[in-house]
Amino acid sequence: MSQTTKPTPNLVVMLTHNDLTVSNAEEIFNRCMNSKARFWGMKEEPLPLPRMKTLYAAMKKSGVGTVLEVVAYDEEAGMKGARMGAACGCDILMGTKFHRSIADFCSDNGIRYMPFVGSITGRPSRLFGSAEEMVEEALEAIEYGAWGVDLLGYRYVGDAAALNKTIVESISAPVCIAGSIDSFSRLDEVRQTAPWGFTIGSAFFNNRFGDDFSSQIDAVIDHLGR
Repeated sequence: MSQTTKPTPNLVVMLTHNDLTVSNAEEIFNRCMNSKARFWGMKEEPLPLPRMKTLYAAMKKSGVGTVLEVVAYDEEAGMKGARMGAACGCDILMGTKFHRSIADFCSDNGIRYMPFVGSITGRPSRLFGSAEEMVEEALEAIEYGAWGVDLLGYRYVGDAAALNKTIVESISAPVCIAGSIDSFSRLDEVRQTAPWGFTIGSAFFNNRFGDDFSSQIDAVIDHLGR
C-alpha cells in the first residue's frame, strides 16, 4: 500500500525579532532575496508606513508572496493593521483576532485573511485555551470568509505539538504555525504536522539554523525537503 505524501509546508521568513520588525529589514531582504524562500513578511510595528510600503514593493518586484502579521487583539487595532496591509499591497494578513469587519475589509481589498485563534496575551505573544475552542473559532472564521488561521502553536502554554496536529487535521483550510520554531527538531514536527506554512523570524536572527541569514533560510527549506 502506498503512503500518501504530505505537502511540504511553506516557510514565511519574518523580518522580525521579539515580534517587532527589525530596523535593518530592507538590508536583510536585499541581501537574502535570492534565497529559496517564497514568502516574506514583517510585523505592523515599528517601521514607518512609507518604509513598509517601499520594502513590500521590493518584495513584490522580486516575485515573492507578501505577509503582514498584526499583533493586535481588539477590533480597532486590527482594522488599523488591515488598512496598513492594504496600503502596502500585501497578499496575506496574518494576526488580529477575528472580526467580521476585518474579514470584509480584506475581502474587498483582495487580501487573504488568517486571524489568530485562541486567547492571546502579551508581545511576544502567549497562547491559551483548549484545542476544541480553537477549532470551533477557526471554523466560524473560515465559514465567514477567512482564508485560513494564524496558530501561535509553539507559544501555547500546553502541549504545542498536539495542539498543532489537532488544528491542522480539524480544518480544511490553510494553517500557518507562527512563532518560536527555533530548532531542527521542531522543523521535523512541523513537517510531520504538514500545515500550509510556518514562520521563522527571531530564530534566524539568533542564528539557530546556521551563521548566515540567507544560508539559514536555505538550510530550513532543504531540511524540510529531505
